[in-house]
Amino acid sequence: MEYAIVDIETTGGYASANSITEIAIRIFDGSRVIDSYDTLVRPEQHIPLYITSLTGIDDNMVCDSPVFEDVAKEIFSLLDRRIFVAHNVNFDYSFLKYQLDEAGYPYTAQKLCTVRMARKIKPGLHSYNLGNLCNMLHIPIENRHRASGDADATVTLFSKLLEWDTEGAILSMLKKGSREQQLPPNLPKKDFEMLPDNPGVYYFRDQRGKVIYVGKAKNIRKRVAQHFTGNNPNPQRQNFMREIYSVTYEVCGTELMAFILEAIEIKRIWPKHNRALKQYEPKFGLFTYDDLAGYKHLSIGKYNKSLLPVQVFTTREGGIHKLYELVRRFGLCASLCRLGNCELCGKVDKRSDLLCTANEPPEIYNSKVTQALSFLKEDMPGFYIMDKGRHKNEKSYVWVENGNFYGMGYIDNSEDIHSLEDIKDRLTRYNGNHYIMQLIISFVCKYPGKVFKFEESLNLYQKD
Repeated sequence: MEYAIVDIETTGGYASANSITEIAIRIFDGSRVIDSYDTLVRPEQHIPLYITSLTGIDDNMVCDSPVFEDVAKEIFSLLDRRIFVAHNVNFDYSFLKYQLDEAGYPYTAQKLCTVRMARKIKPGLHSYNLGNLCNMLHIPIENRHRASGDADATVTLFSKLLEWDTEGAILSMLKKGSREQQLPPNLPKKDFEMLPDNPGVYYFRDQRGKVIYVGKAKNIRKRVAQHFTGNNPNPQRQNFMREIYSVTYEVCGTELMAFILEAIEIKRIWPKHNRALKQYEPKFGLFTYDDLAGYKHLSIGKYNKSLLPVQVFTTREGGIHKLYELVRRFGLCASLCRLGNCELCGKVDKRSDLLCTANEPPEIYNSKVTQALSFLKEDMPGFYIMDKGRHKNEKSYVWVENGNFYGMGYIDNSEDIHSLEDIKDRLTRYNGNHYIMQLIISFVCKYPGKVFKFEESLNLYQKD
């Protein structure tokens, strides 16, 4: 079994927008180095000052060096059919795979990470950074942050880890089907192995235990594993992987509850790597205001955090449709609702046959607006969703009151439930939002058999 022990220096932290400036490869047969390769590489882009400060490599140093394409064939021949070894292996591997693929040498290999190996074979050390690790294990390291110096130190570290590995940890990491090398370098494998196959929410945490990402899943273990597959070279993923030190989770009874809990937790914690749900907001709202003559107006407008809407909508068309319904039902003025000019106000509204009552005194007209708003509130559905729980001896409940998400929870099958209040009192109260209601409405449309309206349930409990 032969290993290609690799170290590279680069212009930045991710492969898709940065390039290799130096590469060192040591071919190791398990006892000694049988071949070596070192070269500077002209990256064809400016080397940032902070990189020069770290490595000592600047634009002048590499100006006469080969570009990667010129050395790609030789590098590929050294790496091909050998186990790829590096300290924080996914960083070096992502660059070499990306640039070899670009040069026309499709590359894939088994990988070993000396960070993960050291964590398994020498657990409990306060740091697994290459420099600190070498100091603690009395491994000489010269030319730190240069490819040749770091590669030579990694060879010594790797050989010692092979020697200290009395329980076969390295062989188990190489077994077919093992996901060891796909995991982030700082995430213990036991954290991944303890993940369940249930629906729920998972939390990626940094070195201090702070949550940096919240996700939901139908199958927690499978979804977490998907984060670590592939070799995406973009900066967000590379930085994200390096920051993950642990993963925790909360099992949910259903996928719907996992979706809802994820939305709640993102709003509560505001993790740095969650982006999509952070940006979600309802787009339109139904607003009310008084004019100088004392008349109450209803209108559909863009959602504004500074103004509290009566109701929110995903689309403007949905809001307009609801407002037309109120105007027809309660005889409101189309013009005062900004739905076009009203026939009785002097101009024809070609879109409808709406009746106008705007010539009534404000107090009479406004009472009709108040009735419309009360109807709107009463028209909002009240129901609960009953579904399977986290285990066979309980049921899950999602509670919606006056058209808004109220809370959710679990009730053991052995508990005595005699009323709707008995259910409601056992649930956890949460603050809902428009996004959560959209999730619930979509679920209701798909699974109406799991939905119980309050009126129907009230009659059922009264009969009992």
